[in-house]
Amino acid sequence: MAERTSTGFLTMMLEPTPAVAMTLPAEVREKLAELELELSEGDITQKGYEKKRGKLLAPYIPQIQGVDPSLQIDNRIQASSQAVLPGSKHNKSRAANTRDERFRSDLHTEAVQAALAKYKERKMPMPSKRRSVLVQSSVEACTPPDTSSASEDEGSLRRQGRLATSTPYQGHGHPAVEHWFNRVIQGSSTSSSASSTSSHPGGRSVTTTNTTSHAALNANAAATALADFMAHTQLDNHSAPPDVTGLSERSSLHTERPQVASVRGVSRGYNHHISVMETADGVPVNSRVSSKIQQLLNTLKRPKRPPLREFFVDDFEELLDVQQPDPNQPKPEGQHMSALEGEPLGVVNNWPPSLPAALQRWGTTQPKSPCLTGLDNAGKPVYTLTYGKLWTRSQKLAYTLLNKLSTRNEPLLVPGDRVALVFPNNDPVMFMVAFYGCLLAELVPVPIEVPLTRKDAGSQQIGFLLGSCGVTLALTTDACQKGLPKAQTGEVATFKGWPRLLWFVTDGKHVVKPPKDWHPPIREASNDIAYIEYKTSKEGSTMGITVSHSAMLAHSHALTQACGYTEAETITNVLDFKKEAGLWHGVLTSVMNRMHVISIPYSLMKVNPLSWIQKVHTYKARVAVVKSRDMHWSLLAQKDQRDISLSSLRMLIVADGANPWSISSCDAFLNVFQARGLRPEVICPCASSSEAMTVAIRRPPEMGVPPPGKAVLSMGGLSHSVIRVDTEEKLSVLTVQDVGQVMPGALVCVVRVEGTPYLCQTDEVGEICVSSGSTGIAYYGLPGMTKNIFETIPVTSSGIPISDRPFTRTSLLGFVGPDSLVFVVGKMDGLMVVSGRRHNADDVVATALAVEPMKFVYRGRIAVFSVSVLHDERIIVVAEQRPDASEEDSFQWMSRVLQAIDSIHQVGVYCLALVPANTLPKAPLGGIHISETKQRFLEGALHPCNVLMCPHTCVTNLPKPRQKQPEVGPASMIVGNLVAGKRIAQACGRDVAQLEDNDQFLYIQDVLQWRAQATPDHPLFLVLNAKGTVASTASCLQLHKRAERVAAALIGRLNTGDHVALVYPPGIDLIATFYGCLYAGCVPVTVRPPHPQNLATTLPTVKMIVEVSKSVCILTTQTIMKLLKSKEAAAAVDVKSWPMVLDTDDLPRKKSPQMYKPPTPEMLAYLDFSVSTTGILAGVKMSHTATSALCRSIKLQCELYPSRQIAICLDPYCGLGFALWCLCSVYSGHQSILVPPLELESNASLWLAAVSQYKVRVTFCSYSVMEMCTKGLGSQTEALRLRNVNLSCVRTCMVVAEERPRIALTQTFSKIFKDLGLSPRAVSTTFGCRVNVAICLQGTAGPDPTTVYVDMRALRHDRVRLVERGSPHSLPLMESGKILPGVKVIIANTETKGPLGDSHLGEIWVSSPHNATGYYTVYGEEALHADHFNTKLSFGDTQTVWARTGYLGFLRRTDLTDASGERHDALYVVGSLDETLELRGMRYHPIDIETSVIRSHKSIAECAVFTWTNLLVVVVELEGSEQEALDLVALVTNVVLEEHYLIVGVVVVVDPGVIPINSRGEKQRMHLRDGFLADQLDPIYVAYNM
Repeated sequence: MAERTSTGFLTMMLEPTPAVAMTLPAEVREKLAELELELSEGDITQKGYEKKRGKLLAPYIPQIQGVDPSLQIDNRIQASSQAVLPGSKHNKSRAANTRDERFRSDLHTEAVQAALAKYKERKMPMPSKRRSVLVQSSVEACTPPDTSSASEDEGSLRRQGRLATSTPYQGHGHPAVEHWFNRVIQGSSTSSSASSTSSHPGGRSVTTTNTTSHAALNANAAATALADFMAHTQLDNHSAPPDVTGLSERSSLHTERPQVASVRGVSRGYNHHISVMETADGVPVNSRVSSKIQQLLNTLKRPKRPPLREFFVDDFEELLDVQQPDPNQPKPEGQHMSALEGEPLGVVNNWPPSLPAALQRWGTTQPKSPCLTGLDNAGKPVYTLTYGKLWTRSQKLAYTLLNKLSTRNEPLLVPGDRVALVFPNNDPVMFMVAFYGCLLAELVPVPIEVPLTRKDAGSQQIGFLLGSCGVTLALTTDACQKGLPKAQTGEVATFKGWPRLLWFVTDGKHVVKPPKDWHPPIREASNDIAYIEYKTSKEGSTMGITVSHSAMLAHSHALTQACGYTEAETITNVLDFKKEAGLWHGVLTSVMNRMHVISIPYSLMKVNPLSWIQKVHTYKARVAVVKSRDMHWSLLAQKDQRDISLSSLRMLIVADGANPWSISSCDAFLNVFQARGLRPEVICPCASSSEAMTVAIRRPPEMGVPPPGKAVLSMGGLSHSVIRVDTEEKLSVLTVQDVGQVMPGALVCVVRVEGTPYLCQTDEVGEICVSSGSTGIAYYGLPGMTKNIFETIPVTSSGIPISDRPFTRTSLLGFVGPDSLVFVVGKMDGLMVVSGRRHNADDVVATALAVEPMKFVYRGRIAVFSVSVLHDERIIVVAEQRPDASEEDSFQWMSRVLQAIDSIHQVGVYCLALVPANTLPKAPLGGIHISETKQRFLEGALHPCNVLMCPHTCVTNLPKPRQKQPEVGPASMIVGNLVAGKRIAQACGRDVAQLEDNDQFLYIQDVLQWRAQATPDHPLFLVLNAKGTVASTASCLQLHKRAERVAAALIGRLNTGDHVALVYPPGIDLIATFYGCLYAGCVPVTVRPPHPQNLATTLPTVKMIVEVSKSVCILTTQTIMKLLKSKEAAAAVDVKSWPMVLDTDDLPRKKSPQMYKPPTPEMLAYLDFSVSTTGILAGVKMSHTATSALCRSIKLQCELYPSRQIAICLDPYCGLGFALWCLCSVYSGHQSILVPPLELESNASLWLAAVSQYKVRVTFCSYSVMEMCTKGLGSQTEALRLRNVNLSCVRTCMVVAEERPRIALTQTFSKIFKDLGLSPRAVSTTFGCRVNVAICLQGTAGPDPTTVYVDMRALRHDRVRLVERGSPHSLPLMESGKILPGVKVIIANTETKGPLGDSHLGEIWVSSPHNATGYYTVYGEEALHADHFNTKLSFGDTQTVWARTGYLGFLRRTDLTDASGERHDALYVVGSLDETLELRGMRYHPIDIETSVIRSHKSIAECAVFTWTNLLVVVVELEGSEQEALDLVALVTNVVLEEHYLIVGVVVVVDPGVIPINSRGEKQRMHLRDGFLADQLDPIYVAYNM
């Protein structure tokens, strides 16, 4: 409290008290007001402002200091602690005291600033952005002052009184808080880095002068300045090194993509083995990203979650946390309210029986009397419509509409038909004529906005309204009709969603004079529909509210009585005359009373915001109808005007008086214009809604009503719908003004918002309901909604209806205060219920604007709405930023807004987005179209230029993290499985022993020699080139001869057992040299050759394999040999350290002396090197036994014989691809058609054309090949059919993979090529891994692969739960092919190494004769893999030796039978164990999260996720314009929360192709992670979610 009181002292001393302020001469007050304004608009600096202000006040200072500060504090605390201040008992006159109480809404500014001060310690990393994204010019950089944002249709001033430096009111005396805070906020209003602040204990202010550059803040200030924590405030002149999180503009403005410069050259290859020094937190020190993320982690360590009660979480149904109501939350305590009655409607002697009757009376008895004056954009009167003219012109129009329009000799319109009125805002005269013309013709006018383009925000909804009202005719003016978008025919275009309309011009030559004997029927007001007013709901749908003739009349009567209108008064109307208050006062009630309306068009207000005040002065208007926005605008422009007087006004009706920010506009306006004759008591706020029309209005002073009231309410209380006068916590309060008394003849009550409409207690906020003869009667054509809104029956707590009359819900939230004054605190449309507490969008907007309104937010345009994510509402704030705002400004503003909202509303903002100026969808009168904005946000079409997401702080209902249970012992596990009737999950392929006849073991090289003798001319291999022609072939003999030559070259140079690296492009050379090595007793290692265009990344891999495999010699072609020793190569690796390199292009034809015969089949045959998806280079040893066993299994599974042909489109360097290229044909004798995948890049149809041409039954490919075909040929199936490509010959097409089958891709492939005869059953996948390259393979016999759907949530707990297709959280998994002959598979627990039942997810272990015999070396993590090849179960069958695949999966016994008549066991691979993410105690597979992310927006081409410390990082490739980059941040965060219950920590948006992919088409997530941490991704945008 000490701190706050001392602040108070300071405040009081710096501010002239109200009493003194009134003694300042008027001109001094006026000058002070001007100064305020200059400061708020940034025309002068804070320093200049203080200097000038000091000068002005100097003569009066002594008096100020003489006042005892303690008195002032008391005075102030008192002021804000009484809820509603009557003007004090003994002072009934509504004089100055009611308005200059110091409890203006600058209380809110103070609150915001104090809230910001509390947060000085919070550090946030700043998002980083590529320079090109920053350069986003706004649509119109400078336009005349547009409206501020609004949840209203027209936009209205945001609660400007809560604003910091912008408050231009306080004509008398400066709000000291501001002064004090401006001292503390380092920097002037023009400074580019006004940082958030903190006051030091005891309220000493820290003053630093800050010029427009970043001043080096002194140490003391630096400690408190938020800016220091935001990236780097203290920038010296030297440019900072590129930094994923810093601002790219800093790094180097001259490059288009600055972050590349220093890092592009670094090899992306295998640099991650460099040891990284780690800090205690396990954070690598060398990366700058990490320090940023570390800051983020530090902010996350402060838990924001309220304590939750413990409850049991069922393993399967992960319950989302349900927020338990806080036991200490305030509850209403007052007694139940009773309905409030307005004074009775007075009886007027000659009151006309209907509105047309009134028009007839004035039109005939007072034809010269002025009715309406229209103004042009210069403010000049264009035309004054008299009552006589209005009467005659309306009659003409009525006659024409009824009698002169016909279709097929039938009149087009009959009384009761609906007609659209499409009139621009600057033509009130034509509108009035059309409106009354329709009333006289007994047609129902439906006034709507002029559609400017075919795609106006919300225009489609208007079309639905017109369609449902059955509108066929639209009335408009000639000028407006010419401006409408036209179709080719020259007619008005049909707008999207609109019915076909005839357009009729009301000021054209077709309007004819009625004959003498025709008179419009003038009847008494009935319950028939008079007109339909449209309104847009929170969701964006448009409803038409029907108003009857009697309600229209009664409402005019009630307004006349409440406002004390008299005949022939002059009234100025600034509002839209087509709807709501503008229509009620300016078109309907004015005609009842023969008043003269001066209509100010919106376009004039934009050019000259003072126009309405000038017109009040010129026409001596008695009444003005405005919105708070109009008052605010005129404040900003008033300094040029000296000679205007508002003394003629007896009533200034503030139509949106129910808005929480209207109070500050009223105060500010009064402070400036009191000097110009404005009396405080003439300001009359009112509350209204489209459904109930006017609900309450403050009466003009002459009616002797109680003085106005204000309430200072606790925001905390309001969020629980309870009214609490705030005395303690000054920070979070809402100051509201009353909106006067209930309308005459109305009965008003307040009911609970949800459920049964029970009456509220007196201290409870609810929805105001009205029962009177002057409300709307229905939503046109929507009986269900009508019943809910227009026919509510409020009941007492015991359930008894309070009245037999139905009530209309007004959608206003409020309460009834002392003196029967009505207070409104919000609207249903702006209500956001976040974890059980209610917040009002308008209040949040006010807080956001109070942070630094004029400086940063473009024209105050802010939209606040909520979206539902993970079963709760989440608050989204979208603001337009000024065109000149810098990155630093925006990030500072964003972080401060978050803090202010957090402190004042105690609610977290989920997403804060900034968009360029003028890009949010506009409502008809310039405000923000909220529902359209929300729609764009959800579709990812908002295109923000800055985004800050804070899911960590807001999302408090995630499921509880899973606690790992102590493991159950082996015995009980087995017993448990038996009891539960679960099978132990194991399966095996056919038994090889029974199938093979020859007992003698054959080495693969012996097989080749035997074939060369037995069938020398039998073709084994055929290699195709990109043109589809045969590039080379090899028969058994040719291959044997070429192998002999290689052996001859090696023998003598090398010793037996030496390792030889074969670096060849895919082709016969590779196969021949492989056998040549075996002939010579050397161990071949196949290596993918380096890519000549990309040596920097591909050559180090070659070098590494050569070194790690300890190869003593490299065999290759001449071209590659040159490449290895070239200058370019020298840049990437040390070319001097290559071992001996031999080229095998022109070897002499000589036979090798003798063939090498291995002493035992266990000898090493070859090494198979490959990089795993986790980036580990591992070489496995394949013995001769394993090699032959592998070939035998594949031969049996695919039924391969010499007469067969198979087509292979795979890389020949490792795994199954190598085996199929080099080994299988030689072993089985079939012919292999080899298609190098690289050739598909220039001819995508190469592989499929070959399959068709050679009528191949069995073919193999990789996922990347399949993807190339689906993307490249998807639209060309017709062309392929014309080229006679026919795939009906294919029985099995197998995708060779080491991952979970990609169902979506295989299905797409099947679907596309079904047209070419591909059987839907043909496509299947294989599964292999490092320890065993072929575990499953579909083969030719056996049942088709099956697909099951499993529950993704259960999978996270390592459980397999089958669900129906399409059920929520279901994940389709396809069987990976049949288990090969001789292979046994079991599913084991990764930790206990015990066998699992088949409802569990576990590691796949494999035992088979063709398992590899071990790692030759694992480059990266040697120690980890010792047990991969020989491990045993901890219980059960403890004898068998298994190899661990490192993949998670499960087995299921299906209902299908296999070849042997047994039930078929299917193996499902879920994903690699190394890749899984352990988050919140659960196991996630990256691919699942990636699939969700890719689905979330059409522009996401690819996605990869990884974790870093405990943050989930999502990298997305953006296919589309960089403007869309930031749209993805929120969508990605939403989808991962919704579907996976995870909070994304960092979203990185990159260009297509950045995510590295290996030759098998698998994502290399660990390389990506290294690239991210080393800052090599050159991201378009990096967002750190708070």
